[in-house]
Amino acid sequence: MKKFVIAALGGIAAGIVATTQVAGPLLAQESERSTSVYEQLDLFGDIFERIRAQYVEEVDEGELIEAAINGMLTSLDPHSSYLSPEDAADMRVQTRGEFGGLGIEVTQEDGFVKVVSPIDGTPADAAGIEAGDFITHVDGESVLGLTLDEAVDLMRGPVGSEIIITVVRDGEGEPFDVSIIRDTITLTAVRTRLEGETVVLRVTTFNDQTYDNLKEGLAEQIEAAGGMEGVNGIVLDLRNNPGGLLTQAIRVSDAFLEKGEIVSTRGRVLTDGDRYNATPGDLAEGKPIVVLINGGSASASEIVAGALQDHRRAVVVGTRSFGKGSVQTVMPLRGDGAMRLTTARYYTPSGRSIQALGVSPDIVVEQPRRRAETEEDAEDGARPPRSEADLRGRLDNASLSEDEIRQIEEERPKAETAARLREEDYQLAYAIDILKGMEALGPDQP
Repeated sequence: MKKFVIAALGGIAAGIVATTQVAGPLLAQESERSTSVYEQLDLFGDIFERIRAQYVEEVDEGELIEAAINGMLTSLDPHSSYLSPEDAADMRVQTRGEFGGLGIEVTQEDGFVKVVSPIDGTPADAAGIEAGDFITHVDGESVLGLTLDEAVDLMRGPVGSEIIITVVRDGEGEPFDVSIIRDTITLTAVRTRLEGETVVLRVTTFNDQTYDNLKEGLAEQIEAAGGMEGVNGIVLDLRNNPGGLLTQAIRVSDAFLEKGEIVSTRGRVLTDGDRYNATPGDLAEGKPIVVLINGGSASASEIVAGALQDHRRAVVVGTRSFGKGSVQTVMPLRGDGAMRLTTARYYTPSGRSIQALGVSPDIVVEQPRRRAETEEDAEDGARPPRSEADLRGRLDNASLSEDEIRQIEEERPKAETAARLREEDYQLAYAIDILKGMEALGPDQP
């Protein structure tokens, strides 16, 4: 027994020595790190004082400190930044769905402003601004070297005033100018309509109104279709949706899922992550869903598309999404300002991080660019297409009953409407065709 106790004590003693030997260098490193931080802060203070005392012009100390704070945050990633009291107030207004401006969501890439997406029905959308465009100049002034907030400030101005932005677009040989009249941007979070037997839910942003608008709009269209039995499926159109509130993305996903994980977030400390799960209830009552995405679908849009795709609740159609898989937390600061800080990455139910990768569609469908109509096209459009029925002396089809002929005649306008939709919005027409095909196969098909 004595030998055992001694051996045990020896083990404890050895453990103490080993711990001391390891902890000593760690404490020394921590002390050195703290000393280095304080030295850097002293250096910052020294530079600040020299600027204030010796710069060629008198400086505003408050603006100087704000610029230093913003520089520190923007050096982390494109989505972290300092919000002045004015910017913080603007952001709160935007999440409620109304603000002044051009109507574009932007980020920064290679020193230039990159359009994530234009917002439906806004001046930028009407002027033809596209997702992926680069803005190089604002009213002739280069944005190269400016922070994103500074570039955005250049684009702000009184409602009704004109702004000229210079755009570089992939596929265009030269930069070109676009004139836009600033306006008050009132966001309609969700627009709904019926295309034949398909309910189209166009979600333009994820703000405080999104889920409520979607739920109400879906119910209205189902009623207009004569009930759910008159609906063959739903197209959830998330194209050019720059995202918004995480809480709204979760609620929209939950609207079509009965159970399972929607999204998870993981920060620096993995144990601090959150998981969000669906609750029972499907607003679509199991009807098939097609989700439309493109390069302008970002953030909250990607959460919804990824969740429905991973649960095999929807077929995702279009082109690869933007790839913003990070979560920003807005933290109030003294003086009514705020700090927007990237605090986590989000993951789809299967564990995918889509940061910088985006959501890949199940079916890749490009949206053809509209070409300018020529005089020859206009003449062709004015002439109705000819068929066998237009030929003199044709044979009659005696195999069809009057009811069958009447049904064919009734189906013809629907086919013509579908053809027009393919010209106007090929991706949407493709999504609707998928739902028609699924309906034709029947509910028992995989």
